[in-house]
Amino acid sequence: MTPAARVEAAIEVLDRVIAAAIAEGAPADRIIADYFRTRRYAGSKDRRAVRELAYAAIRACGEVPESGRAAMLALAGEDAALANLFDGSPHGPQTIAEGEAAAQRGIAPAWLVAALAASGIGDDVMAAMLGRAPLDVRVNSLKAERATLRLPEEGEVLPAPNALRFPAGTAVEKWDAHRDGLIEVQDHGSQLACLAAAAQPGETVVDLCAGGGGKTLAMAAAMDNQGVLVASDTDRARLAKLPPRAARAGARMIETRLLSPRREAETLADLAGKADCVLVDAPCSGTGTWRRKPEAKWRLTGERIARFAAVQDRLLDVAAPLVRPGGRLVFVTCSVLDTEGAERIAAFLARHPGWRAAVPTLPLGRAHGQGWRLDPHHDGTDGFFVACLHSP
Repeated sequence: MTPAARVEAAIEVLDRVIAAAIAEGAPADRIIADYFRTRRYAGSKDRRAVRELAYAAIRACGEVPESGRAAMLALAGEDAALANLFDGSPHGPQTIAEGEAAAQRGIAPAWLVAALAASGIGDDVMAAMLGRAPLDVRVNSLKAERATLRLPEEGEVLPAPNALRFPAGTAVEKWDAHRDGLIEVQDHGSQLACLAAAAQPGETVVDLCAGGGGKTLAMAAAMDNQGVLVASDTDRARLAKLPPRAARAGARMIETRLLSPRREAETLADLAGKADCVLVDAPCSGTGTWRRKPEAKWRLTGERIARFAAVQDRLLDVAAPLVRPGGRLVFVTCSVLDTEGAERIAAFLARHPGWRAAVPTLPLGRAHGQGWRLDPHHDGTDGFFVACLHSP
């Protein structure tokens, strides 16, 4: 592909990403993969260049662009070399018309920027939220030790006890250590959130919203395969990924349970009042993960965030009866909006007299409301809110 053809391909990809964001369709990474599946002529350098152009345009635009071309013009407005590729050549984009409008540059839609600011997120944090995330792994202590593990590349040692960091794009999935379950890909912030759960050997722990099981596996390692660890979720496809991951990791004590939406308590009734810890890694807007999914900022509405908040309240209410007296309920969202963090904890405490919040103290982050917040600017992690609630 010529450089101009790469620009035109990025414009086509962006048109699809914009349409999917509006219609709540596929994420950008899947759209890009599907685009090149039918374009075998594109080499690895072409695919990488188109991907980088598309993501750069997504990060540069605040409001949802009218078109992929408008989004790319926003980049070209500050890059003369890119603007010169709008040359009308075969397979390239048409020349830029006089007065042709480019998309508005910015962090996110104006209403969302205002919501972030109201949650105490400053301009520096917002800018970092649209940077590119590194690749973090967790050394699986069931099979290896960080201090002695030898990997094809040397990773940066991070504050979480088993965390290592590598540059974005490092192909760790091809390493023998990944194949053999010695390491798992997991953002450093996610690993720190697991520290807040403080799962111990011999405890009974419930991961209420386990998904694919990243935090479940971390807790299994912390528990040294001793105790009861129940991983539950309403998403059959995501939960089905956990057993093979657990087998590879040597995590033998994980039990999976598929839940029916709004009937979760029935499936977990045998655990009522018995759990030392219940982790609620709740569905959320994902504002803390924009470094990985920058187009997510175009998918959100105030109504959608309100729906997430309602789900979070309900899941906390499902989790509370499972906790034994004196036990703990750990609430986590990968969001930096107070609507999905501090406000949810305040609302829970109002609904559940006798419960108390104990602000967790983690190696990175800072207290926020009655919880703890991590962000990419200050901590180099995804954005997270973590709170610990203790049963009366």
